[in-house]
Amino acid sequence: MISFLIKNILKGILSLFGVATLLFFLFHLLGDPSRMLLDQREDEQQLKNIKAKYGLDLPILSQYSHYINDLSPISFHSKNKEDYSYIAPEKTILIWWQTSQSMAVVKLPNLRNSFQKNDKPVIDILSETLPNTFLLATSAITIAFFIGLLLGIVSALNANTWLDRSIMVVSTLGMSLPSFFSAILVAWLFGFVLHSYTGLGMTGTLLEVDDFGEGTHIVWKNAILPSLVLGIRPLAVIVQLTRNSLLDVLNKDYIRTAKAKGLSTYQIVKKHALKNSLNPVITTLSGWFASLLAGAVFVEYIFNWNGLGKEIVNALNSSDLPVISGSILTIAAFFIFLNILVDISYSILDPSVTLN
Repeated sequence: MISFLIKNILKGILSLFGVATLLFFLFHLLGDPSRMLLDQREDEQQLKNIKAKYGLDLPILSQYSHYINDLSPISFHSKNKEDYSYIAPEKTILIWWQTSQSMAVVKLPNLRNSFQKNDKPVIDILSETLPNTFLLATSAITIAFFIGLLLGIVSALNANTWLDRSIMVVSTLGMSLPSFFSAILVAWLFGFVLHSYTGLGMTGTLLEVDDFGEGTHIVWKNAILPSLVLGIRPLAVIVQLTRNSLLDVLNKDYIRTAKAKGLSTYQIVKKHALKNSLNPVITTLSGWFASLLAGAVFVEYIFNWNGLGKEIVNALNSSDLPVISGSILTIAAFFIFLNILVDISYSILDPSVTLN
């Protein structure tokens, strides 16, 4: 187990390094970040100041090395406050080596500061928006898992009947709907046409300012519609995977033996078949959960949900490159973490699977 974790963590670090490298050079190929930042308001002095402030006046390879150094939890920095690589000692976890001019430290990854939001640290922006997206993705995947699992079991136990065909048609339709279209449709139907019955609004976020402007309060009902929309596509996939996997397991010899011993269908499914058919479902579940974090962009924007997806759209509109790259790296880290968890869950569900 330990060797498996070490090997996969190292693979994950290399993957994040590749993503960070691609993002850095992609943004620089798109144009000069300093000119993108100033847009049409630029003059030469402003341009010079911006480049000096963000280290954009350095050679491209120097900028890249500073970028990777900022992201690395073990990094090297200057003690001179005038240098771009300077880091305040209070922002470090541990200083493990130093000279009169430089030091090597252990710190949290530095995702830098926003170009647009008054130089606000990207990590602060993520800490404000990511929990909202995480809540939305968790709610959506929970809805998709339990309803999809139930419908998949019903479909498998009634294979090739009208009930099975009806569930398959509905799930196929749900999987084919783009998120932005289903978001608009659901918001209009349940938030406008049926508002007097549902009490739900077309837009809204988790924290809202009260009517007197004196504070914020949590509005849980605002999460219902975006969670439902986000859960539609993974629900459809889970239904079909559960059905097909369960049908395959139900044809195994040990299931026939269980039937011969007089076990009921409920006992067979609960104690034998369902557990052994969950591996492909869990794989899909983990992949979809990470995808929901990345794919909530349109849903959050349409429902005006203040999450990471909406923040990415705003950052794209304003060419806020640090926010974009920080968001993408965070999502990539989630993908890697969930893939490791999935491999571990395989060994728990199926003892024949070994971690190596």
